[in-house]
Amino acid sequence: MSNKTVMVAMSGGVDSSVALIKIIESGYKAIGVTMKLWDYGNVGGNDDDNSCCGINEINSAKLVCDQLGVPHYTIDFQDVFKKKVIDDFANEYLNGRTPNPCVRCNSYVKWDAFINQANELGADYIATGHYAIIDSYNDEPAIKQGVDSLKDQSYVLWGIPKDSIERTLFPLGDLKKEEVRQIARENNLETAETPESMEICFVADNNYNRFLNKYIPEKMNSNNTGDILDEENNVVGEHKGYTNYTIGQRKGIGLSYPDPRYVKSINSKTNTITISKKNNLYKEECYVSSINWLIKEHTLPMKIYAQIRYNSKKVESTISYDGDKIKVQFNNPQLAVTPGQSIVFYIGEILIGGGIIELI
Repeated sequence: MSNKTVMVAMSGGVDSSVALIKIIESGYKAIGVTMKLWDYGNVGGNDDDNSCCGINEINSAKLVCDQLGVPHYTIDFQDVFKKKVIDDFANEYLNGRTPNPCVRCNSYVKWDAFINQANELGADYIATGHYAIIDSYNDEPAIKQGVDSLKDQSYVLWGIPKDSIERTLFPLGDLKKEEVRQIARENNLETAETPESMEICFVADNNYNRFLNKYIPEKMNSNNTGDILDEENNVVGEHKGYTNYTIGQRKGIGLSYPDPRYVKSINSKTNTITISKKNNLYKEECYVSSINWLIKEHTLPMKIYAQIRYNSKKVESTISYDGDKIKVQFNNPQLAVTPGQSIVFYIGEILIGGGIIELI
């Protein structure tokens, strides 16, 4: 039996529940911790959705821990979550960009504040229900893509502190989702059939614009209707507020053409969106800001695989310096490269880092 202690992040879903089981089976001493991140009442939402931070999920996590004989703590991380995740989410949308709050939550809450909490509780490791694997690269701990290609979550882990990898465990990395549910059923866990959690936990109804109007009403008042432009800057329609749109969007623009039009760009300063045909949405390159490297040895230019959104395929690319900026050039042009989203770098299946997309 190991004398090491693992603090397991318990979201109240099936993945974290089975992660706890696997940690116990591995002989570790386990502590279950649920992070209270957000009060839905602040923005007129509710606690009834399949989020990862509502009261129902806290109760589910506690029940699982009780069933498995593991101590459970609920810890309030609302302040750091608001400052690092929600405020950034709102500001990015106001700037006409599309943020990825799950990445920031992992970086600043689950692998920053959470590690600090582990230190306070005397835990040697932290564990989560992410579908990823701890492996090695050049004799150093590294993150590898999970076995289940449909569930692999390495994409959202690029921003975590590099030195926290050696203290991280991913018990589900070599399992597929249905195997995880089966383990939960075999252990009679009430979370066995829990539905998948919603994409962004703090937007209870998945209505971003409603959330923003509640959260920053004074700033959203200026985000009223504006012009829709074509690529020649001709006014072709009126939008309903630029925060309602994302790059690559086709439905809901409100215009009729013989062939579809897509949102090509969003300009928050002029309160306009520009539309184009699909073939004009492809980009051969982009700049990258806020880069976080998860490997020690890297020299640019470097041949890598890049992934520009959670559900997209990796593409062979080259990352290099362009003056004082960093640029990624794709071997094959990519559709709807979106400012504010994450671009993530791999060598084979090893996650080596990532950053935030900035257009050329």
